[in-house]
Amino acid sequence: MKPVDWMRTDGRDISPQLGLLEGEGALQETGPQEEHVEKISEDSKKILAPDDADPTYYDRPLLKEPVWEWHVPAYYFVGGAAGAALVMGAAAQFDGSPGLKTFVRRCHAAGILGSMISGGLLIYDLGRPARFHHMLRVFRPTSPMNVGVWILSAVAPSAIMASLFHGRRGLLGAFGEISGIASGLAGLGLATYTGVLVSNTAVPVWQESRRVLPILFGASAMASAGSLFDFLVEDRQARRITYTFGTIGRVAELASSIVMERQAGRVEERVARPLQRGVSGTLWKTATALTAGSLLLSVLPGKSRKKRIATGILGLAGSLCLRFGTHYAGVASARDARASFRLQRAEHTSPARAAPPLPENRA
Repeated sequence: MKPVDWMRTDGRDISPQLGLLEGEGALQETGPQEEHVEKISEDSKKILAPDDADPTYYDRPLLKEPVWEWHVPAYYFVGGAAGAALVMGAAAQFDGSPGLKTFVRRCHAAGILGSMISGGLLIYDLGRPARFHHMLRVFRPTSPMNVGVWILSAVAPSAIMASLFHGRRGLLGAFGEISGIASGLAGLGLATYTGVLVSNTAVPVWQESRRVLPILFGASAMASAGSLFDFLVEDRQARRITYTFGTIGRVAELASSIVMERQAGRVEERVARPLQRGVSGTLWKTATALTAGSLLLSVLPGKSRKKRIATGILGLAGSLCLRFGTHYAGVASARDARASFRLQRAEHTSPARAAPPLPENRA
């Protein structure tokens, strides 16, 4: 290896011949400098400039949108109807009428079937059945998802025990009664915990509606269960229960949806925009119209089977559209960068969140 000639080279021992253009590289031509600068200027205009009046980070979403797909709002709907059916069955048990035994069994059967379908949808969302099992290794009251898995795991066993032993005499009958009440309590949790789950996020439209979402989901579950049993029940006494249960659910669902819109736009109007525009807004308005139509049809005079079937179809369709509309409203809200930034600025500047003044120094 030859030593470096420090006096005649730059000290790095690099051959000057490497800097010469030879071959095809020497034949390349460059265009006028003005055209190159003009092209760069045109490309720079395509970059979003921040708006000083309504600043965001180049309109990029602040949050990641929910990764849940269609099976999650379907789980809300099926699980809610199953849970409400078990609540209705537990309420019928307190009546104590022998004529309601068949109705109570049908409520238990609907709860068992619905909870099994709900479990399948939840496992499909998790990707592997083992993940459902792993969530049962701990009990965390601060996690709505963990509590929901425990509730879902308690629904089917209690409903099965109630279905097997309800109406019997002696100790088995008492065990069936207790199981029926336990299934009703578990069904109440199954019908409402999903509202707590979606509101326990930073998505603006869900987070601002956190006080009313569990009530809305529970009311929608009542409406869907009452509508479902409009197809299944022929007994007059049982029909009175399903009619009262479903009517209360429809009225509460309509009232809660109005309250949710007001809650979502209470601090910042843009937060409530997904409930008014786009696919989510269309589903939301359709749900309101279908539920209102079901309620109007149910209070009209007449007790024909066709009328009850039409009422049930409208009620089920309204509840289904409500779940999907709420889901897609959350997706659209997470994509809206301005909703997130405006909500944070509004909460930061609100008097309720302002820091208390420092005490005066009177030394």
